[in-house]
Amino acid sequence: MSERYPGGLIRKTPPTVTGPTGGEGGSAPGIWTLEEVAYYEKEGLWPKKTLPKETYGWGENNNGQVGINSITGVGNGVSSPTQVGSQDDWSSVSSGTHTLFIRSPGELYAVGYNFAGQVGDGTVISRSSPVQIGALTNWTQISSGNRLSAAIKDDGTLWTWGNGGQGRLGHNSTISKSSPTQVGALTDWASVEAGGSACIAVKTDGSLWSWGYGLFAVLGQNNIIDYSSPVQVGALTNWSVASCGNTHAMAIKTDGTIWGWGFNLTGGPVGDNTTIGRSSPVQIGTLTNWSKVSAGTNFTGAIKTDGTLWMWGNGSDGELGNNLNGSAANRSSPVQVGALTNWSNVQAGVDAAISIKTDGTLWTWGGAGNGQIGNNEILNVSSPVQIGTSNWSSIGTVSPESRTRHALEKVV
Repeated sequence: MSERYPGGLIRKTPPTVTGPTGGEGGSAPGIWTLEEVAYYEKEGLWPKKTLPKETYGWGENNNGQVGINSITGVGNGVSSPTQVGSQDDWSSVSSGTHTLFIRSPGELYAVGYNFAGQVGDGTVISRSSPVQIGALTNWTQISSGNRLSAAIKDDGTLWTWGNGGQGRLGHNSTISKSSPTQVGALTDWASVEAGGSACIAVKTDGSLWSWGYGLFAVLGQNNIIDYSSPVQVGALTNWSVASCGNTHAMAIKTDGTIWGWGFNLTGGPVGDNTTIGRSSPVQIGTLTNWSKVSAGTNFTGAIKTDGTLWMWGNGSDGELGNNLNGSAANRSSPVQVGALTNWSNVQAGVDAAISIKTDGTLWTWGGAGNGQIGNNEILNVSSPVQIGTSNWSSIGTVSPESRTRHALEKVV
């Protein structure tokens, strides 16, 4: 029989929800009484209202990649968060020497350096304010790499564009593309991340795939060969998330274990307590509570399910957040940043990191020569400093080649 709720009977069949229920967005088509809505909200089966979000950017802007319709010289970037445009319907952003944006209801925009067509507007002209890429509204995930872009649509198809050297676009060629081009014909891609010169992706079946420049073993294929189309990494199907850095990569399995591979000489960014390069995934420690990971240029950041933040690799500019600078700050295995347990995401770039807490506060640390810390200074910071107030909703992914940062702020 139907559940009973004060005010009337509740239908036994819960709503069919399109989109997320635990986060913002989504919908529940149909006609529902206020009592039914209240009941299913209580049960966690009703989508939350989507709050408007503005995008703010800061840091290196020598190619207009911040997106504020201006260009600043190297070493003279934007040193505090500055709003990108006047819209408040942004849903995600990925920062690099060029930057990708998604606007509701799934439109794709890009800005910045465009030498190889990585902006995706069919030209090689750099842009200092966002331009729409095509007219489609079904883009769901984006990643800005070094002169290449990767994205996934809501139909599970994978698209790349930009510099095709060493096969990094996955099109079975080394030809560059100045507009989004589909990779194969499959519709089971779940996530993708573009790195310095390669891409790492996970399919819906949990398999891990890589392609592009193989010299530093970042592809995890147990060799240093370039691959111009996606090749599966091993045979396992229990991969959850993956991150492609400049010369190393990291991934987490569904069992909560964390794995790394690639070039490891500079500080030990792979995290296996050595500085020995790894050409295939090696497990980092034995813990099974890792949830988020980001591979930067020569360092890595990660978060555990308990909300603790961990960093490792090169710390010469304070990018590990452990209040030290120089070679003595290098760590070849995970080291906790402080003792707090409310970190929700972290992104590693060239020489600085950005993170957000569950209370909506935004924090950055590391190299600051281009204003990438966002605290209106150009002095390196070796431990997390808060940026702005507490109504940030998410941070953009960061290319391992990027000294630019973006974050979304709720309009409340």
